[in-house]
Amino acid sequence: MSQRSGGSDLGPPFPGAGLVYDLAACLRFFTRLPVPPLPDEPAPYGAPDFRTVPRMLPVAGLLIGLPAALVLVLAWEIRLGPFVAAALALVALALITGAMHEDGLADVADGFGGGQTRERSLEIMRDSRIGAYGGTALFLGLALRAAMLATLLDRSGSLAAVSLLFAAALSRTAALLPIALLAPARPGGAGAAVGRPTRATLGIAGGLCVLLALVAAGLGLPLLGLVLALILAPLASYGLSVLARRKIGGQTGDVVGACQQVGEVTVLLALVAATA
Repeated sequence: MSQRSGGSDLGPPFPGAGLVYDLAACLRFFTRLPVPPLPDEPAPYGAPDFRTVPRMLPVAGLLIGLPAALVLVLAWEIRLGPFVAAALALVALALITGAMHEDGLADVADGFGGGQTRERSLEIMRDSRIGAYGGTALFLGLALRAAMLATLLDRSGSLAAVSLLFAAALSRTAALLPIALLAPARPGGAGAAVGRPTRATLGIAGGLCVLLALVAAGLGLPLLGLVLALILAPLASYGLSVLARRKIGGQTGDVVGACQQVGEVTVLLALVAATA
């Protein structure tokens, strides 16, 4: 509800305003896209309230992946080759998100790999420099994603694009698990500021992912691969959350980013295996 002129409560400015506000907040938080304030939107540039905002994360993931999917198909259609097309799609994703998830993966690999204590791991993760563990994880993550997109392109250009879109949506939703399961490792960090998703929020986000899987199946993606992706992406995120609890006693934004990257690799791997 919004308070407008004269202090009277006229209700939402349009039907579904809350969902649209949450979608806009997701896009502002997870991308570099210049999303303008919406009519009567409360605190458009404040920290998003993760108790409710992530319910629209699957839709935000689709929108984040859409330019990359278009680049993938266009590069494939003008015969640049599958690996070049896949690499350009990943460039588009990195530009849209500011490579925030890739940065999280590198920081987690460095911190968990090089830190012998909780304090040392957090110190390494906060360091802007990248080490051997982080560089290796970043390279392998990009290489695996490019290779799997190229493999899918060789089988079908349209299915590769749909796979990229579904992976973008499901991986970001699965990455909510550390926020939901773990306390912030740093009391003053970003993880502490945004709050935890409620069960209802997680249920809506999960339900949207299942709906997207059904749509993707209707567009030709193998049902087995979609089911495997829906199971394995959350499992991968859960496993990394367990590791984060053991290594640093909670979650950080870097852990969430690493979960997204691992989840995206897992989704694409499931789809590649099922389309073989």
